[in-house]
Amino acid sequence: MDLGLSGKWALITGSSKGIGLACAESLAAEGCNVHLVARTASALAEARESILSRYSVKANLHALDLSRPESITSLVDRCGSINILINNAGAVPRRELLNVDDSEWRKAWDLKVFAYINLTREVYRQMRARGAGVIVNVIGMAGEAPNPRSIIASTGNASLMAFSSALGAESVDYGIRVIGVNPGLVLTERTKTIVSTNSGPDAAAWRSLVERLPFKRMASSKEIADVVAFLASDRASYVSGTVVTVDGGAVNRR
Repeated sequence: MDLGLSGKWALITGSSKGIGLACAESLAAEGCNVHLVARTASALAEARESILSRYSVKANLHALDLSRPESITSLVDRCGSINILINNAGAVPRRELLNVDDSEWRKAWDLKVFAYINLTREVYRQMRARGAGVIVNVIGMAGEAPNPRSIIASTGNASLMAFSSALGAESVDYGIRVIGVNPGLVLTERTKTIVSTNSGPDAAAWRSLVERLPFKRMASSKEIADVVAFLASDRASYVSGTVVTVDGGAVNRR
């Protein structure tokens, strides 16, 4: 299926690894040029080399900390016209309410919540002036299935779900679509730490966790990225103001 993305420009945050890198790769496979954004320049360079070795696209690097508002202004100025924005950056620590202080909570939200909102605002302004564009916010299941042991992510993700739905209801008046995507558990380096101990991975706990999941496995980053690429394309031209859950049905099996 030709997604009609060839020649467009996509800006993907958190794209040096995991779901963000997979999104960049899925878009590049469709001929979409990419702006790769993350904090670590060396990891971005590796990601760029991997993409350019396989796909005939352009790939620009932006090593920035998006929790800093001035970085967002600089990024949008550097990128110029953006057809697709994929907000994906941000790893939120698992904490219970009484085990997280104000500074840690704010630090997590500066990247995962406010960076999404601030970058969307700048790109949305540009897209409105042009009358076209797509914004996909990769959020996470904690907002849909709140967990008191992960209260920072649960409340932050819930706010981003509401943000995506509210903006996506208005954005269509200006030729723009806004969608949220909630991945379930995805096999990345970060998820491997869920069942780790101080001495390393806990193989028995890992098997127990995976056994309870749909399909007896976690999703791959590519499975999430392919959904994102489809939603970013004109093949999903009537999808906006909603959050798409990609968890194998896990949220309904609790």
